Amino acid sequence: MKDTKTLNFIKDILINMPSSWLSITTHRLDIYDEKLAKTQFLEQFEILFNNNNSEAIAISELPTAYDYIRLGHPLSCLLEWVIANLNNIKPKNVISFSSKTIPILAILRKNLLANKSTQIVFTDELPKFIDFKVLKNIYGYKFDLKKVEKAEDIPEFNGSTIFISQQDEISNIDLKSEIDFFINFHSQFGSILLVNGEKNESCISEIQHVRRRETIAMTPVNCLANLNSIITKSTFKNKKNNTESDKKLVLESIADITGTNTKAVVGSSGLSIQYAIMMGLIHDALENHKGKAIRFIVPPNCYGGTNDQARRVAACIDNVEVMDLPVDSGNDMVSSINVVLDKIAKKDAIPYIIAEIPTNPRVEVPELMQLEKVLSQERRTGNGELAIEPVFILDQTFCPNVHFLGKGEILSKVRTISYVSGSKFPSGGKCTAGYCIGNTRTESLMDKIELHLTLCDNEATNLQYELLAKQMPSMNQRINDAYKNTREFVNFINKTLPEAKINFVSEELAQQGFTPSVFSLDLPTKGATAKEKEEYKRKLNHVLINLMITEIPNESKYCVSYGQLKGCYWTIPATSTQGTTKEGDKDYIARVALSANMDLEHHKKVFLDFVKTI
Repeated sequence: MKDTKTLNFIKDILINMPSSWLSITTHRLDIYDEKLAKTQFLEQFEILFNNNNSEAIAISELPTAYDYIRLGHPLSCLLEWVIANLNNIKPKNVISFSSKTIPILAILRKNLLANKSTQIVFTDELPKFIDFKVLKNIYGYKFDLKKVEKAEDIPEFNGSTIFISQQDEISNIDLKSEIDFFINFHSQFGSILLVNGEKNESCISEIQHVRRRETIAMTPVNCLANLNSIITKSTFKNKKNNTESDKKLVLESIADITGTNTKAVVGSSGLSIQYAIMMGLIHDALENHKGKAIRFIVPPNCYGGTNDQARRVAACIDNVEVMDLPVDSGNDMVSSINVVLDKIAKKDAIPYIIAEIPTNPRVEVPELMQLEKVLSQERRTGNGELAIEPVFILDQTFCPNVHFLGKGEILSKVRTISYVSGSKFPSGGKCTAGYCIGNTRTESLMDKIELHLTLCDNEATNLQYELLAKQMPSMNQRINDAYKNTREFVNFINKTLPEAKINFVSEELAQQGFTPSVFSLDLPTKGATAKEKEEYKRKLNHVLINLMITEIPNESKYCVSYGQLKGCYWTIPATSTQGTTKEGDKDYIARVALSANMDLEHHKKVFLDFVKTI
């Protein structure tokens, strides 16, 4: 009876759900409480369920589940709730992944840091792309791998037991007490993880954090397909797709956009790509530079996901550490790189530099000739031997149109890998996919990066390839048109509010190809003390943003992303879930992202209204 009620209700929900549940990658921050996220959404959803209210208007008023679909979204929450409801477990104990591998890695990571043993038990043959030898030797994870005839044969174990199932129907699960973590591999859609029992619930937040950093939640379209399969009690049938031709078009677009024909790889998100880069470089270092320390050099105030991920990787591998690279707020990237590379060379360590050009959120570009010189400079170890060359890992998401890597370009002779978050300009906000590509000097490293992207089951999905194939050919034109709007808006603000500090590229840099559609706005402040001035500025940020999203609700949004097809996105990076991780590095300024398609004159008018109030 309960099952029938649940399935009938979900059927009605899927009929009446907002189209945005399938199409939007980033959601409004003004109606989102990060601490509650999935919880708040499901609490309100269960009220609808108990009242049998599946009306479209009621569904549309549900709170935002997550601010960004890489982390999760309404349909992932709904799928997890249904599976939990049908199996009499808590919704928080069910977590969906686009990847089959990452839920295993999440548990192994937790147990490694807790010094707890793990056994991985399975009945069928496991996917060959999961290389357990690499997980032990490169990732540093410890576990026993055991095959059994059936779940009843699971041996007693002093530690955590992961049981892997492979079935396309997952609505009914026999969770035996011997199983701590039940993972079901879906042939097409990723995986579902069930955390069994209160004794394991302390792991949930850390597993969720792995999902937000190293992979993505099961995508909206795949969650929907799973939900429909559960409702109809049938297995999903493959639809014909053009993935191979879509992939070919995407790779051709990447070559054209970057000006290089070396191997490119495409992942489920920018952070999935970044994770593959990091693990691929670590793998190469452990094979070719045995015994040497590995140093990832990361700006402390860069994109928070980058910073967090680097430190999380370092926490698991003994010879990997993170060093700070000051690049913003008066610090010069080139000088900072020079200083840190000298230090690393003296210790005969391996330097991997992760940096954004332009920087986020202050949109600063270093002196490129000097950057190339510093990165190319020969250095000596403390013993006078030639130091290992750095690899420059370039996050080019702000300006993916700039040619850094091709023959004759500024970083063509520096060991460089460039990567881009595809939820911005490449897809125009249609999906979360990301990509990376190297130059001729890092071509040999791309195989390792691809290996780890595959091992983690983080390649772009079929739909992601399809969306990128449609959007990437127009990307450079969209960037150009959005930049023109942004330049005009920046000039207007300079004229109407000259006391404000605007961080944006110069006309000279724009002529070199640096044409972002993002700028940061440091509003004028008041107060007798530094504390008062800071508090005033923070309040003023919200006054401006609230005015914009209220007066222009169809275009101005309080959202974390940029590079969208339409409208204008406002955010305060320091307070968003995607922002800098350390409080001391947070910068409470507004970040503004314009598109090619928006009513610029209306935005000017509302901004002028704001100026009149201060």
